[in-house]
Amino acid sequence: MATSEWEDDWELCNDDGFVYKRKKRRPDALSAAPPPPLSDPQAEESHRRERKRRALIKIKEKYQREIDHWEHLSNTLGALEETAHQQQRRQQQQQEQASSSLPLADSPSPEFVCRTLVDELLLQAEAQEAVIHDVSHLCDVAEAMCNVQDEQLKQSFIDLPIWGSPRELMASLCDE
Repeated sequence: MATSEWEDDWELCNDDGFVYKRKKRRPDALSAAPPPPLSDPQAEESHRRERKRRALIKIKEKYQREIDHWEHLSNTLGALEETAHQQQRRQQQQQEQASSSLPLADSPSPEFVCRTLVDELLLQAEAQEAVIHDVSHLCDVAEAMCNVQDEQLKQSFIDLPIWGSPRELMASLCDE
């Protein structure tokens, strides 16, 4: 009976009477395995502390990057608010100038009033459009950050030792 190529990638394992099929391990995976436990308790303790220190440093760097990113977003939002306030002040100044430049006649012409009203409304619409565009950009950035965080969370579940062999699971549980 001829075996197909995909059958060659699998091996039968007997783990204390529990028989199952798994993909054959490559030599790279075996060489990447953690070193065997040391017989010296002090060396084991120092090794455990070093692993813990590296893990804490990694977590600290991750949170610092996230804090820096949120600070950047906060500063951008503050700049947007300042820009909106400046545009409002500019509009008020233009309104004051337009009202001061009115002819001294008792009633300004309807065309002039309509023109100034349309100009004011146009300036307001442009300012609102700019603010909406900037806020939309900030929302896109925040959504991208949330997506990255979701992917990292999913990956942390995928990387759990429970998906490996039972021996690796027991070894990881004993380490912790």
